[in-house]
Amino acid sequence: MIAWPIMLLVSLLPDILFQELTGSLPIWLFWAKIALLAAAILVSFAWKPLASLRLFLSVVLTLHLLEWGTDWLLNAIHYQNWLSGAHSFIQDVGSVQIARMIAALGMVLLMLLLLGNPKRFFLVKGNLSAKAEPIPLLLTRPPSWRLLGPAIAGAMSLGLIVFVFFLGRTPSLSGFSRILPLLPFVLLFAVINAFGEEMLYRAPWLATLETSIGPSQALLLTAVYFGIAHYYGVPDGILGCVMAFIPGWLMGKAMLETRGFLWPWIIHVSMDTVIFFAIALGSVTPGG
Repeated sequence: MIAWPIMLLVSLLPDILFQELTGSLPIWLFWAKIALLAAAILVSFAWKPLASLRLFLSVVLTLHLLEWGTDWLLNAIHYQNWLSGAHSFIQDVGSVQIARMIAALGMVLLMLLLLGNPKRFFLVKGNLSAKAEPIPLLLTRPPSWRLLGPAIAGAMSLGLIVFVFFLGRTPSLSGFSRILPLLPFVLLFAVINAFGEEMLYRAPWLATLETSIGPSQALLLTAVYFGIAHYYGVPDGILGCVMAFIPGWLMGKAMLETRGFLWPWIIHVSMDTVIFFAIALGSVTPGG
């Protein structure tokens, strides 16, 4: 299936291989990904097997250009200075979230231009009580998403709590009191990051892949890309990829089955709240 090799080639996987094997990234790598996507789009007009992937390829090309362009623009105006004087947590995480929100809003605009109706890329509440399909190896008769959504959010968040507070650096009791002023920012950044990642890496992908390769393959491909993208996240490495793939698959499943954005966003916010709280506390650091 042509969508899989293209996804892997333009994912973070080549960056990981270069970084881990050579210790650096070649300058040409990003532009090679752009060239591959642009060439695939052009070929799709002449080669039928690629024609059904044209919207997907356009979304992924736009994603790369949006992230690159946003970073370039914000760095050109020294946007990190906007947060100078703030707590280091606000500076480090906030600078990332400003860029992510701008890129996500750009993607929403593109999808509105391409598809017209927000429902077509899941930017609606959806049916919160929709019937859930079985989850392999776990649930043969799952409840509706009205019950499954909170259960997944709670289970994923609890798993992260166990990881960051029992396998990460043990925080002192005084550390908890010191970060109380940061709690509103923890929640704000979780809300922004969850919206940004859902709009950049899940909703447009599922919307443009579902009819071309089928919902099951679209869900799996999207979850694999999402997992790879977290190699330098919290946690990092192969474990980070696996721990991102599992909720990524579940959030994509929620999006497809409820035909909406709300349950995956709620699950995502709950998990990001734990991660950002742990970062603010100093229990874990991104990429380590």
